[in-house]
Amino acid sequence: MPDSGVEDLLRELSPQVLGAVVRRYGHFDLAEDATQEALLAAATQWPAEGRPENPRAWLITVASRRLTDLLRAEQARRRREDTVLQWKLPEEHLAPAADRRTADSDDTLVLLFLCCHPSLSPSSQIALTLRAVGGLTTAEIARAFLVPEATMTRRISRAKAGIKASGVPFGLPPAPGRLDAVLHVLYLIFNEGYASTSGPDLVRSDLSAEAIRLARIVHRLAPDDSEATGLLALMLLTDARRPARTGPDGAPIPMSEQDRGRWNAGYVAEGISLLSEALPNGPTGQFQIQAAIAALHDEAPSAEETDWPQIEALYELLLRLSDNPVVALNHAVAVGMARGPREGLAALEELGDRISGDHRFHAARAHLLEMAGDTAEAIESYVDAARRATGLPHQRYLHARAERLR
Repeated sequence: MPDSGVEDLLRELSPQVLGAVVRRYGHFDLAEDATQEALLAAATQWPAEGRPENPRAWLITVASRRLTDLLRAEQARRRREDTVLQWKLPEEHLAPAADRRTADSDDTLVLLFLCCHPSLSPSSQIALTLRAVGGLTTAEIARAFLVPEATMTRRISRAKAGIKASGVPFGLPPAPGRLDAVLHVLYLIFNEGYASTSGPDLVRSDLSAEAIRLARIVHRLAPDDSEATGLLALMLLTDARRPARTGPDGAPIPMSEQDRGRWNAGYVAEGISLLSEALPNGPTGQFQIQAAIAALHDEAPSAEETDWPQIEALYELLLRLSDNPVVALNHAVAVGMARGPREGLAALEELGDRISGDHRFHAARAHLLEMAGDTAEAIESYVDAARRATGLPHQRYLHARAERLR
């Protein structure tokens, strides 16, 4: 198997293996270390020796053995501190074998709920889940939260320590508890996959596909939760555009310039059906409103026929539910498209410093300035946006927009 194939497989199996080991043995922090060592062993051995018949079982076996070693070392240390009775070795547990699946369980979903541990704050739940389940780096998670990387490193470390100190046993909730945090996690994982914040590629389809897969599982687990349904609809309606989002060179293509015939009609139909199912049931939440906005984009025959006044109204409704500066930024763009670029620019100015450090603010400002005919200022804003962007495709695209105006 080529190295890239091994890497893709290990990315897929990583949360499943960690979930199985934690479900069996507990000790989240040490289980994560053991899983990482098993993944490293696989990355080293499989390309040379061939992939085992059951890669998941192989990884779980290696991780379990390594966890035993780690726990024994920890026991020895704690024995010297007279606290050895606080620990158990894996073979002392009576839980089912880590590599034995039950018909109605998914170890990745189990891990998802475990990371949303009741002892943690919502932000820590989300950060830890993005790290353990989504496989995002600390830097990627920090960008998703618009905080410095050092802040996120401390947050994740505190989350692991909080789980360890809580004494609350791990386990999948008997009902879909902690659902709000879980949905937010899946939303952020999907966003990182759909528009990667770093690296050479605009899209990380492995992450967006995994987020959709988990959202389907959560929707089956909580079919009457309108926000779980709305989130799945939002993902499908957004991911439907992925085939047309990039050119042959990987550069992003704005929605207004995309070939809508390449959009995934099946995803659009399924997303609209789910949205129609969710809206009449229960309170209308953020994911349902965002899905409604995505549906308006997807159903428009052309960019010129997009119902921008309705999109503006939906963003105004969303602003009542969320103080997120990205929502306010999108609302300002919608104002500019619905009422003219000058009004959109005025709405951007009202954001102040809330998101002025993010490249998206300057890209939106450049677009509105270009619409208004302020070419020189638009070029300056495109260049500023490119300087702040962390993803290479975004940097190249923004520089190209500036060059086109020169």
